[in-house]
Amino acid sequence: MIKLKRSDYEKMLEHAKKEAPIEACGLIAGLINGEDKIIEKVYILTNTDHAEEHFTLDPKEQLAAIKDMRANGLEQLGNWHSHPVSPSRPSDEDKRLAYDSTASYMILSLMNDTPVLNSFHVENNEASKEELTIV
Repeated sequence: MIKLKRSDYEKMLEHAKKEAPIEACGLIAGLINGEDKIIEKVYILTNTDHAEEHFTLDPKEQLAAIKDMRANGLEQLGNWHSHPVSPSRPSDEDKRLAYDSTASYMILSLMNDTPVLNSFHVENNEASKEELTIV
C-alpha cells in the first residue's frame, strides 16, 4: 500500500492544474515499512518538454531533489505526473519509459471534474495498479 498525505495530494493537484494543458511532473520520496510505501515528501519539478502528452524531469531539479532525499534520510519511491486530458493510467510511452521496476508511477488525471490519482507498478511493459490511500 502507498500512503500519501492529503496536503501532498493537494500540492500535486494545485501544480497540475496550474501547468495544464501541459503535463506536470515530479518525484515522490519517503520510507518503506514492510509492504507499505509511506510518502514523506512530494517534489514539484519542471517538465522541460513543456508538452501535453509527455514529460521530462529537469535534470538539475532532479539532482537537487535526490540530494534533499539523501540529506533527510528518504528513499526515492518513484515519480508522478499529470494527464490533463486523459485517464489516470500509464500510456504506452509511460510504460516504455518506466525503467525502474521498484518505483511507483503515480498519474493524476484532470480529464473530468473530479481529479483521479492512481499509482502503478510497471514491469516488462505491463502496468498493475497499486493500492493508494490518501490520509
